[in-house]
Amino acid sequence: MKRKVILAIADGIGDRPCKELGDMTPLEYAKTPNLDKLAKTGATGIMDLLGPGVPVGTDLGHMILFGYGLEDYPGRGPIEASGAGLTLEPGDVAFRCNFATVDEEFNVVDRRAGRIRENTHILADSINGIEIDGIKILFKEATEHRAVLILRGQDLSENITDSDPKIIDGKTKYKKVQSTDGSKESMHTANVLNKFLLKANEILKKHEINKDREVKGKLPANFILTRGAGMMPNMRKITEELRFKASCVAAEGTVLGVARLAGFSTATDIKMTGNLDTNVKLKAKKVVEELQNNDFVVVNLKAPDIMGHDDNPKGKVEAIELFDKLIENILSYNLNDTIIAVAADHSTPCERREHSGDPVPVLINGPGVRRDRIEKYSEIDCSHGGLGRIKGCEFIWTLYDYLERTKKRGN
Repeated sequence: MKRKVILAIADGIGDRPCKELGDMTPLEYAKTPNLDKLAKTGATGIMDLLGPGVPVGTDLGHMILFGYGLEDYPGRGPIEASGAGLTLEPGDVAFRCNFATVDEEFNVVDRRAGRIRENTHILADSINGIEIDGIKILFKEATEHRAVLILRGQDLSENITDSDPKIIDGKTKYKKVQSTDGSKESMHTANVLNKFLLKANEILKKHEINKDREVKGKLPANFILTRGAGMMPNMRKITEELRFKASCVAAEGTVLGVARLAGFSTATDIKMTGNLDTNVKLKAKKVVEELQNNDFVVVNLKAPDIMGHDDNPKGKVEAIELFDKLIENILSYNLNDTIIAVAADHSTPCERREHSGDPVPVLINGPGVRRDRIEKYSEIDCSHGGLGRIKGCEFIWTLYDYLERTKKRGN
């Protein structure tokens, strides 16, 4: 019997014991009746996206959850460009960017410019279309403080370093971009990008939007930090390879970018912010709508990851309970012949404020799914589940097998 599948991804949900939560993880501490219900009547396990102790980014984590491997990874830049709705041309180099705040000495005060969300499209327009040494710079805002930059022209290379120091201390300067292979093309690319960063700073620090932010006591978005340079490879679409229709419901540009590269259609809305104020009722409604014309629907909630990066255990508890509410809203539609799976793209421990190689809990629930004896969805409970300890590729291919899209081996 052919069935449909919903995969709900709680971004960065995995964590470690938090003193603030009585040495429980945020997931153990949170009230998650709907996730627990699915765990109790389904199969659970623990998943390493790549392998034990190997952290992955949101981009690669989601690529794995769509059916790809490390060998398919094109770099963060092309994924972000896809998420922003930009089409790369042959020879383009794309970057993932942050609007950031620097002082007069270019020390990084805040890598996210106070998590700016308003008027980023106006700031982006002010630096879009600049030409430097024959290279055109395309710049577009993405989700919240994020943005995408594309260099377009002759003799470019992706073999350059990041300008983002990934440090917020007011004492560390942005990193001057350098070649990583010593080639003429990469040195040219680094030189163009370094000139652009300074030019963008000159424009942004004088912009009325930033002057107004400073008057209001907010951090100005006066600098651009770049990372993840990449050129777009000829990546196969998993939907065409396995011949199924799929959609992704999300707010975060990285997730939407991976989905589009994989051949998924996408659905988003301004009310789906990716943060704690996202509208989960609307998100659930869109999941069900997309399911009508698709075999497989992925839905992402970014908020747990954000709270982990902010070292906010109680905020992460709130985000997890919001994810549970999303599950409740999906279940309220009483979908028939539909399997619901739950996973995460990585762990983001509050104590670390960054992704870690800790495994994440997973579950699969629905008609035809074997039940195990686990009654709660958490890191430790699920580690005793019937799915065992599996890799990300094994988890997603299990779901594709429920779609009857995997090939039989042998006779």
